[in-house]
Amino acid sequence: MRKSQTYQVENLEAFKIQVLQWSQQFREVVWMDSNHYEQKYSNFDAILAVDAFTSIQTNYVEAFEKLKDYQSTTTDWIFGYLTYDLKNAIENLESNNFDGLQFPDLFFFQPQKLFLIKGNTITLSYLNIVADEMVLDFETISNIELIEQSKPDTVKIKLRIHRDEYLEKLNAMLAHIHRGNIYEANFCQEFYAENTKINPLETYLSLNTISKPPFATFLKLDDKYALSASPERYLKKTGNSIISQPIKGTAKRSDNLEEDNKLKEELFQDEKERSENIMIVDLVRNDLSKTALKGSVQVSELCQAYTFKQVHQMISTITSEISKDTHPVDVIKTTFPMGSMTGAPKVSAMKIIEELEETKRGLYSGAIGYFSPQGDFDFNVVIRSILYNDTNKYVSYSVGGAITAKSDPLSEYEECLVKARAMREVLEN
Repeated sequence: MRKSQTYQVENLEAFKIQVLQWSQQFREVVWMDSNHYEQKYSNFDAILAVDAFTSIQTNYVEAFEKLKDYQSTTTDWIFGYLTYDLKNAIENLESNNFDGLQFPDLFFFQPQKLFLIKGNTITLSYLNIVADEMVLDFETISNIELIEQSKPDTVKIKLRIHRDEYLEKLNAMLAHIHRGNIYEANFCQEFYAENTKINPLETYLSLNTISKPPFATFLKLDDKYALSASPERYLKKTGNSIISQPIKGTAKRSDNLEEDNKLKEELFQDEKERSENIMIVDLVRNDLSKTALKGSVQVSELCQAYTFKQVHQMISTITSEISKDTHPVDVIKTTFPMGSMTGAPKVSAMKIIEELEETKRGLYSGAIGYFSPQGDFDFNVVIRSILYNDTNKYVSYSVGGAITAKSDPLSEYEECLVKARAMREVLEN
């Protein structure tokens, strides 16, 4: 079905930009880049899929069943995304908030052309019908003149929820927690711009330059774009092994090394941040147990502090083993949406989130990733991301945080601004 050819490149960073420039001619693009971040669980340093041979696009109704059929019958690489609102396919929930982006609830495609990057080795994997284009494509890409990043027009960002309203809503969330309706919920707010045009590729490159996250993504579906600097893995399957790595707990960075190390240590020791993380670890353990072999769910790493260019984050790692007869889509369905973006208990938290938030989340707090021909998969969490509808001229980014009984509304608001800084800097210059 596919033919492959391997090349070596001297300047990998230049090639990454060249292949991304080349990809813009296609209607469907998924680019995922680890930015050389040390990850023992990753198969590739970067991966690019373009040009759909087949695809599936659907709303939430029976979405997982349709995806299961598509993945099972395609038996090839497929790339795409799951929006947060697929929750409505799993539970009796609704999404009625404002949606300026209008991404389809689910989209996956089988790429005609695939680039797998490991170190300085580039493997092109093309469907047979386009395999004769491999050599010419690689030569074309290698000779592309790198774009000179122009300074984009300043985007005027608006707040969907203003500060005082945010504080009111957080107090309402805390009232639910104090009544015992929930223990924790992830509350998010949108920043947006209307009647605005951006250059998606240049915006992504700028965002990636200042963030360098391990799960960076550029996604294009016709006129819709996701430009993601995500630091978080949602779920990965390798053979019968499953791994989830939720992030809960954030601290700002400092230019002063001593102060920066102190901020990281304070995050690791922070009782509130650790309790946020541990609650979600328990939720993920419960979700994974729905498909896991008995006794196989393990917490291999608890509340470890990691450093990224913009922030320090607290990450835990939970693993499980599944039967060879378990369908990969079922593992996703029984854990979706990810615990780090919902709360506990999950369904109650999602109902309260819908009630208090002002914007339909859509692709934000969903997942972008791929399935391999063997049924393995790897998906990120769509956070720290700029979403863009070119036809509607609508630009959006959202940020949120976990709210627990110990949350201080003003501190939570300030944490949101820390998380939003990279997106704001890119858009507002």
